[in-house]
Order: sequence, then C-alpha cells, then structure tokens
Amino acid sequence: MGSTIYDVAKEAGVSIATVSKVVNGTGRISEKTIKHVNEVMRRLNYQPSTIASALTSKRTYTLGIIVPNIANPFFGEVTRIIEKYAHESGYTMMVCSTYNNIELEVQNIQLFMRQQVDGMIIATEQISNEILMELNVRNVPIVKFSAFNDSERMLSISTDNYKGGQKAAAYLYENGHRHIWIIGEQSRYSEQQRIAGFRAYFAQKGHELDDSVIYHSDTEYEDAIEMVKQLLKQDNLPSAIFVTTDIVAVILMNIAQQMGIRVPEDLSVIGFDNTIFAQLYHPQLTTIAQPVNAMGRLAVESLIDTIEEKITSPFQLTYFEPKLIERATVKKLEVKTV
Repeated sequence: MGSTIYDVAKEAGVSIATVSKVVNGTGRISEKTIKHVNEVMRRLNYQPSTIASALTSKRTYTLGIIVPNIANPFFGEVTRIIEKYAHESGYTMMVCSTYNNIELEVQNIQLFMRQQVDGMIIATEQISNEILMELNVRNVPIVKFSAFNDSERMLSISTDNYKGGQKAAAYLYENGHRHIWIIGEQSRYSEQQRIAGFRAYFAQKGHELDDSVIYHSDTEYEDAIEMVKQLLKQDNLPSAIFVTTDIVAVILMNIAQQMGIRVPEDLSVIGFDNTIFAQLYHPQLTTIAQPVNAMGRLAVESLIDTIEEKITSPFQLTYFEPKLIERATVKKLEVKTV
C-alpha cells in the first residue's frame, strides 16, 4: 500500500493541512517548507489523489484530448505539442483516439467527465457541437482543434483550409498543370474546405474541375492503399494529383513507385499538413504546412486561460495561415499557348 498524506505530514513534521496546501499550491507557505514537503513526498513516493485534489481546489490539473487517429503523423505531432505545453503549464494529459467512431468519441468524453478533467481539446469532426454540449454536463471548457466551431461555448483553432487549397492549386497551375485529380476524405469539413479552395482557384482561371476528378479516401492505411491501387490502374492518368493529407499522398507515391509510375517525372503530387513523412519520403513531398506548434500552444493557453477565468468570453475562432513548402514532387511543365 502506498504512502498517504498522513505519512507525509508525520515524516515532514507538519500538519496535514500544510501538506494539502503544498499539493494544491494554495495558502501562504514559506519556500523552505514547500521544498521540504516536496522532498518528503518524493522520498515516500507519495502520489496525491486527483479526485481528492479536485474536492479541495475544484481542479484536477488534467486536460483531455481526443484525436481521430494518433497513428496519423499529423495528429501524433499535434498530441506531442499539446502535451508539451500542457506539462509546461502544470497540467497532465489524457489522450484518446476515436478512429472516426462517434460512439467511441462519446464514450471518451464521458470518461473525461468521470475523471473530472478541467478542460478538453477535441480534434475530431464526427460529433456535432450540439451533441458535444449535451454531453458536457459540467460545462467543462472545450477547444475545437483543426475543426470549425459555430458554438458560443467553445473556442476553435484551425488552419485556413480553404486558403491552403488555393495555394496548392496556384502552385500546380503556375507549374503548368491543367489535368488534375483530387484525393480527399470528403466526410471531414476541413478537407472539404481544402478541396473547395482548390477548385475555386482553377475555376477563376477558367478551368472547372468537376466531381468526376475528385476521389474519396479515408486515412486508414488499408483502405487508402486499396483505393490508390485501383485509381492508378486507370488510363489517362493526370499530370498532377492534389491529396488533402500527407499520409495518403505518401501512400500514393509508394504505390505509384511499385507500379512503375515515377514521381514527379510521370506524376506530380502535392500534399497537405507537412508531417514528418513529407520530409522522410524520397522524393520529399511538396505540401501545404499547418503551423501545428503555434496552433497547439494557442490551444493549450486558451484552454487554461478559460479554466482559470482569464478569458471573459470563451467564444473565439482563430484561423492560422497555411504555407506552401516546395520540395521535389511537382514537375514544371511547359504551358502551350494558342
């Protein structure tokens, strides 16, 4: 059986109330006493109960984050960054991955409630804001990450996905590409916006891209691999493909290589996210970068400010500017003029 608060108080020669104040960071206690009590807690391997802490301080100093798939390099990096800034602010993280399953997302939110988290970061797009707020019986502060939010009880932080799609389109267009395909997970609002921005740019240039050149793919490896294999078997391949996530773009390039299709000599590819995969694959992937470090930091800071009531109005929508990262997967074509 582990040490208790009574053991710590007895060993340190202080009252139980003093130990409680050190644990919760409350009251007026000298630095010498704080240091002494912390040394005793370390020596006795005392682990304070978060529930007991919550009863006294009304906080557990725990945040919850829900992502669609932590195996996706983008959400893996997002989780790492958010966890880093949370720890720097004195908070621990609970992480759940839903695999785009609404029932699992509901279960995870309910788990967070039972664990009395102080705030939640939701990086999924499956569950509606209405259902989310119905589940949020304790009025726990929520930040929607990389997803649009239209509720006045949640903060929202996202890349300007529409503009990112436009930047991808402009780069391909300026490099002479007119015969284009698009691959994206069309059930996600963020990717819908990337596709919409891409199509809008080409439409402005007088080159409408109809629905027949848009192909749906989710980010589950097996499904994406099978879809890409069937896609690349078609005749009359385009000169370039815009893929709305790096992970599927890399899968596309890998399958193309296996089929003897060279990137970028035979097929140009541009992705979205700028994950580590974009840099590790050869040739390195040209992509649209999301500033995940800045986004993750703002998500944590905004959430904690709301928890600590430093923000008077919790509703806030922040869009970050995407950036084109030019690498080696887009070939420059000669544009024929009439």
